[in-house]
Amino acid sequence: MYEPIVVTGLGAVSPLGAGVAANWNRLIAGQSGIRANNRFDTDKWKCRIAGLVPHRSEDSEGFDPEASMDPRELRRTDVFIHYAMAAAHEALDQAGWHPENPDDRMRTATVIGTGVGGVPAITAANEVIRTSGVRRLSPFVVPSFLPNLAAGQVSIRFGFHGPAGAPVTACAASAQAIGDAMRLIRTGEADIALCGGAEGCVDPVAIGGFTAAKALSFNFNDEPQRASRPFDIDHDGFVLSEGAAMLVIERLSHAEQRGARPLAVLSGYGTTTDAHHVTAGWPDGREAGRAMEIALAMAGVETGAISYVNAHATSTPVGDAAELAALEKVFGPGGGGTPVGSTKSATGHMLGAAGAIEAVFSILAIQNRMLPPSLNVEQPMPEAEGFNLLSHGACPAEVNHVLSNAFGFGGVNAALVFSRHE
Repeated sequence: MYEPIVVTGLGAVSPLGAGVAANWNRLIAGQSGIRANNRFDTDKWKCRIAGLVPHRSEDSEGFDPEASMDPRELRRTDVFIHYAMAAAHEALDQAGWHPENPDDRMRTATVIGTGVGGVPAITAANEVIRTSGVRRLSPFVVPSFLPNLAAGQVSIRFGFHGPAGAPVTACAASAQAIGDAMRLIRTGEADIALCGGAEGCVDPVAIGGFTAAKALSFNFNDEPQRASRPFDIDHDGFVLSEGAAMLVIERLSHAEQRGARPLAVLSGYGTTTDAHHVTAGWPDGREAGRAMEIALAMAGVETGAISYVNAHATSTPVGDAAELAALEKVFGPGGGGTPVGSTKSATGHMLGAAGAIEAVFSILAIQNRMLPPSLNVEQPMPEAEGFNLLSHGACPAEVNHVLSNAFGFGGVNAALVFSRHE
């Protein structure tokens, strides 16, 4: 019998704002972080919207990069690392984990996933070569964009010498990072871990590439806040977003010994591979459903005890339909009446950081006994008939167990279960 693993710290930066409190308050209020993309000139682009992290200069609860990194560090690192550092600071501060003891540092793991790493840094470096020549490249270019450098920079900043990891499994990356960290603690390789994900690829290459793949929404360019509409019949693609989210997880006895307050229990994790198609899962959701079943079995939780499913639901017709099929396989017709929502309706799709921000929201749903709303579900798609999609605003509820899904290109499926700590 494994000792429970508890969550003791949370951190978040998303299009809804910087900080866990701002994210939760705006999510529950039904606000959206989707807006016109002013990161670069999109005048002639098919997709002209994105989920942009607001800057402190434009939003009192926006992101201030210099709060976590000095200007020199910021110049030498890509934006996904900036977001990761801010979320890590917040999570570690809440957990009260800033160890000075060398043994404690050696027993601290750092696992931070990303979908693509520093695409803007790569794009900018290519432009330098084109306009000024290769000799003008900075020696910090490569470490600025490597996917593992979010975990690397965070571990350097805080002096964590335990195992480090960086899953790069597309949109399942940060859910797998949390699951990998859980395994490290279960196997005794670490006592505590900082885990999550970061993404910062609102960039011409990413927007252009996903547009070419017919993956992005473009029918709501003039109404950005209506664009992310999981499970709605008018969904036409996901909204590319950015940000980071982090969890501090540890053995219950470790938390109790140091007087830390458990926020929830990380009770289950399951992951599978479709081995079917590069960008689409099985239409019947078979492997996505199996990941959920593995997570539920690890948690020792029956489907009827799940209070809420935070679905992966990105707002793509194929993906949303496959997830609904998977949920019916696991929970029964209409999901067995279990409330199913998608917080991506408010944040857009944060790619490799999506699983982590949705884990944060799942834990807050348990803590606050509140189910977040699904925005823009005006007419559910036919496959959603009978499902409770939380389309009428935030809903008070007794939330004891939450299932959170994350699926990625390449056929990667990950599911996490969070439970109330008694």
